[in-house]
Amino acid sequence: MAAGARPYDRRLTVECDGSRCVGGVALIVADGAGARMSAPVHAAGPVKPPRSLLSAAGKAIGDFAMIRDGDRVLLGLSGGKDSLSLLHVLLELRAKAPVRFELAVATVDPQAPDFDPSPLKAYVTALGVPYFYESFPVVEQAKQSMKAGSSFCAFCSRMRRGMLYGAARREGYPVLALAQHLDDAAETFLMSACYGGKLRTMQAHYLNDRGDIRVIRPLVYARERQTAAFANSAALPVIQENCPACFAAPTERMHMKQWLAQLEAANPKVFPSLRTALRPLMRGKGFHAEDAG
Repeated sequence: MAAGARPYDRRLTVECDGSRCVGGVALIVADGAGARMSAPVHAAGPVKPPRSLLSAAGKAIGDFAMIRDGDRVLLGLSGGKDSLSLLHVLLELRAKAPVRFELAVATVDPQAPDFDPSPLKAYVTALGVPYFYESFPVVEQAKQSMKAGSSFCAFCSRMRRGMLYGAARREGYPVLALAQHLDDAAETFLMSACYGGKLRTMQAHYLNDRGDIRVIRPLVYARERQTAAFANSAALPVIQENCPACFAAPTERMHMKQWLAQLEAANPKVFPSLRTALRPLMRGKGFHAEDAG
């Protein structure tokens, strides 16, 4: 036993070299200089999501031909309940689905004062998943580059998406998985209709502008309440308040969320109806179920 180490100190450990991290479960945590880090154990391995969540994701993946045999999929992991839930959904599908695909994870650290996703390094790598940690001062860049009246959320989203594209290209993962759900799609639709005068929402499966990365949203049929319940029951290591600007002041999206909650209280079928109505808008150009191969 190393000098000064506590006996039976069971922790998840991770060693990082640049943006790549590898690690696992160890009994002793190494201290001192260097890149080894530690975080409390949350789970010994992947956690099987409830059948309803797996079913919603599986149906969306099938309907929009999201994952094909041999795909290399990179999951954008913010550390919120939705992306952590999708991580375990994809791990379960990778183990059980007839379609074989590779899975890796990338996190963008925007270096915001109230958001520290670094504990994810130990958690993800202990699951045996390749992990890429991208750090860039997005908040500081926004202060320097944004014009007066511009949306911080929109700027941050573009920067983080660009960094995920960069990681996907660098590491050879041409499919990028994002964790937006049906609630997000409904809110986006209402925002677009009410503020932009257009009938549009998030696409479930589409090619990026450069045509080299397919973006997929496997949770587009799932409800936010499902990911919240799973994250709570599985004790997933959720990183709280992962968008400080959104928590600082109410946004149009929050107003849409409140409006939808009122509609659902009066009509419990509002989200199933919205899912049916939004399906044609969710379909990216050029992708159809028969393309799954």
